[in-house]
Amino acid sequence: MNNYYVYVYIDPRNFEEFYFGKVKGSRKSAHLKDLESDSEKTKRIKSIKAAGLEPIIRVIARNLTQHDALLVEKTLLWKLGKHLTNISSGHYSDNFRPHDTFHHQISGFDFQNGIYYYNIGECETRNWDDYRTFNFISAGGSVKWRDSILNFQPDDIFAAYLKGKGFVGIGKILACAIPIRNFIVNERRLLEHDLVCHSMGQHADNDDLCEYICPVQWIKKYDRNEAKWKPKAGLYTTTHIRANLDNQPKTIQFLNEQFDIDLKKEVQ
Repeated sequence: MNNYYVYVYIDPRNFEEFYFGKVKGSRKSAHLKDLESDSEKTKRIKSIKAAGLEPIIRVIARNLTQHDALLVEKTLLWKLGKHLTNISSGHYSDNFRPHDTFHHQISGFDFQNGIYYYNIGECETRNWDDYRTFNFISAGGSVKWRDSILNFQPDDIFAAYLKGKGFVGIGKILACAIPIRNFIVNERRLLEHDLVCHSMGQHADNDDLCEYICPVQWIKKYDRNEAKWKPKAGLYTTTHIRANLDNQPKTIQFLNEQFDIDLKKEVQ
């Protein structure tokens, strides 16, 4: 079955690669005879022939299965797609990063979304009631806590824990955290709203000490007095702002049951 190969057509006028293909046998030269279509590939071959030349045809990879040949072909198309005359197939398209996206991170390529524990850490600079009303979470007061919340990525799923009460919400991160002074809610800065926590603006101009805010979509949220908890059930808690729940099956099961949710489906 290893009789497939991947080949390239090269323009001898500038040695530019303009077409990739995968076949078996001697079919790599078939394009030289198919000059009736108006495809970009055919136009390029006609132009080369009109100059008294022939396209250079070279095999790039050989002795491949059809699966491997498709993958090699797709890799080459992805790398040089903008400069080719190929009409790209859908084979393996979901496995390749979209073009023109190197300027930002993409889930599934640069990071994997996960299910996380988030410790509200209610204090003079943060309050659960504000989180519920204005759809955000926050952390700050030191570089350590700032860096913890900055590790959240868009589409991460998290369970919000309120010390002394239990789990009060399941949410999805909508965007990476930013300093509180820049966070806008309903076309106004968050600090201009009537917050329960009047001290959230402490150190607002200090990037090391201010609160950092993540906008969230609440999938389920409850009043603090409706928090979900079960003593001595082996549920995971920590003083850290953010922690991965991958290795906490008891906590995941508890959250699924109490919030009537399937966390693994939410993160897909």
